[in-house]
Amino acid sequence: MSAKSVKGEGGKKPASAAVNLIAGGGAGMMEALACHPLDTVKVRMQLSRRGRAPGTKSRGFIATGRNIVERETVFGLYKGLGAVMTGIVPKMAIRFTSYEWYKQLLANKDGAVTSQATFLAGLCAGVTEAVAVVCPMEVLKIRLQSQYHSLSDPLDVPKYRSAPHALITLVREEGLGALYRGVSLTALRQGTNQAVNFTAYTEFKELLQRWQPEYQGKNLPSYQTTLIGLISGAMGPFSNAPIDTIKTRIQNTPAQPGQSGITRITLVMKDMFKQEGFRAFYKGITPRVMRVAPGQAVTFTVYEFLKKNIEDSNWLNLGTGKYEE
Repeated sequence: MSAKSVKGEGGKKPASAAVNLIAGGGAGMMEALACHPLDTVKVRMQLSRRGRAPGTKSRGFIATGRNIVERETVFGLYKGLGAVMTGIVPKMAIRFTSYEWYKQLLANKDGAVTSQATFLAGLCAGVTEAVAVVCPMEVLKIRLQSQYHSLSDPLDVPKYRSAPHALITLVREEGLGALYRGVSLTALRQGTNQAVNFTAYTEFKELLQRWQPEYQGKNLPSYQTTLIGLISGAMGPFSNAPIDTIKTRIQNTPAQPGQSGITRITLVMKDMFKQEGFRAFYKGITPRVMRVAPGQAVTFTVYEFLKKNIEDSNWLNLGTGKYEE
C-alpha cells in the first residue's frame, strides 16, 4: 500500500481498521434486527409465481406480509435471521474496513479522495463483501425464507430447520459450490449498491457540512445522518432491481449438472420475461427499497455514533501505550 497520508474529514486521520471492524459490525447488527421482516417479504414476492395463471393477481407487499403472518405467525417474518446475523457483522466490518483501505489506495498524491475514487472504492468494497460473506449468507437466508411452513405447528417440519442445519444440508446435497451460486450477480449488486451508496452519502454529508460550518470536521446531528443515509440507501435498489430478482431466483434452486452460470442467468431471464413479463424483474422493489433505505439510515447513524465514541474514548489503545493525538 502507498505510504501517502490520506486526508480524513476535517483533516483528521482516517478511522483505524479496528474502529471500522467494531463500529461497522455493531451497525450491521442493528440494521438486521430493524429491517429483516421487510427482506423476508421482498424475497417471497421475488419468488412468487402468482400472476402467471389467468385470473390471478400478484400480491402486493402488504398482502404478502399479512399472508406470512396469518400462515406462519409473526416469527415467519424473521426466517433466515440466524443466517443474516451470522454474516451481517463480518459483512459490515469488511464493508467499512475495505472501503477505507480502497480509499487510501485510490487517493491522489496530495492524499485527497475524489468523487470518482469514492465511487470506485465503494464498488470494490461491495464486491469484496459479496465474495467474502454476502453470497453464502444470502443463499442460506433465501433457502430459509422461501419455506412456507408454520412456526406455530410443531408437526410442520421444514427441510431447513436453522441456519447451521441449512448449511450442512445444502453442502451435503448440492456441494460446497452451492454456497456461491449467483456470486457474479451478488457481486454486481453489492458493488453497484455500495458505489452509489458511499458516493451519495459522502456528497450529501460534505454538502451539509458546507452549509453548516459549525459541523466542519465533526459528526452531523444524528437526524441529518439518518436522513442522508435514507436517501443514499434508496438509490441503489432502483439501479439494480433486475439483478437482485434474478439472483434470488437462481440462489433458491439447485443447479443443473453441466450448466454454466451464464446459461442459468440467461434461462432464468428468458423464463421470467416469457412467463411473467417485464414487471417480474422489479418484483419486490417496494419492500426492498423500504428495507434497504432505512437499513442504510440505521447503518450510517449507528456507525458514525460508534466510531465517534470509540475514537473519543481511546479505549482501543489502552494497554498498548498508543493514544490518538
